[in-house]
Amino acid sequence: MTQTIKQLQDEIIEEFSTFEDWMDKYALLIDLGNMLPDLDDKYKTESNLIEGCQSRVWLQADYTDGLVYFQAESDALIVKGIVSLLIRVLSAHTPEEILDADLYFIEKIGLREHLSPTRSNGLLAMVKQMRMYALAFKAMSK
Repeated sequence: MTQTIKQLQDEIIEEFSTFEDWMDKYALLIDLGNMLPDLDDKYKTESNLIEGCQSRVWLQADYTDGLVYFQAESDALIVKGIVSLLIRVLSAHTPEEILDADLYFIEKIGLREHLSPTRSNGLLAMVKQMRMYALAFKAMSK
């Protein structure tokens, strides 16, 4: 049984709660980013670049059997970690689940308050882009 978006977020909150120090949380983010599979070069296109990010972030979405699957890559380690968390939470869910998701884990792990304003904007841009894909796939499947 696939985990719900809520269960996945709770899992992430649990993982981050084991660290008090933000340097350790950044280290965890970087590790998560390093575990993200490399994005195929054919997806590293202008149209897949997320606008509003200080660093370069490519996001690829595929729609298979009613579920949205995300892949991404970034040239910045922390950003790559952040996008890996978003993929872990939102990938392999229906467009409706993605659109209805309340992404509370970002606040709960303290990510928003520990990101620079530009990274914070980038995070919002990534979430927005993932929701846009979900919206497009939802419209296509009607």
